Amino acid sequence: MRQDKVLSLLGICAKAGNVLSGEFQTEKSVKEGKAYLVIVAGDASENTKKNFSDMCVYYKVPHFIYADKSSLGHSIGKELRASLAVTNEGLAKSLIKHFELITTE
Repeated sequence: MRQDKVLSLLGICAKAGNVLSGEFQTEKSVKEGKAYLVIVAGDASENTKKNFSDMCVYYKVPHFIYADKSSLGHSIGKELRASLAVTNEGLAKSLIKHFELITTE
C-alpha cells in the first residue's frame, strides 16, 4: 500500500513539472544543485547505482534505491526510467518521509 503512495507522489511531482528523469538529466540536476532527491531503480545496473550513490553523497543529495525501471517510468507517465530527480524541495521532503516510513517497517 505505502509503496503505491511513493509512486503516486512521483506522479504528482511529474504533473507539476518537478521531476527530471533519465541518467543525463538526473546527473545534470544534481550537479547544478537543482535536485532535492534522487531515486534509482532497484533493477538499474550496479554501475548506475554506484555512480548516483557516489554523486549524491558528494553533492549531499538524499537518494534511495526504489521500485524498478518500469514502475518508476510508469509513475511519471514515461517508459522505463533508471533514475529520477525531484526538483521541488517540499515534494522531495514529503517523499523522503515516506521512504523513512518504509525503511523503519
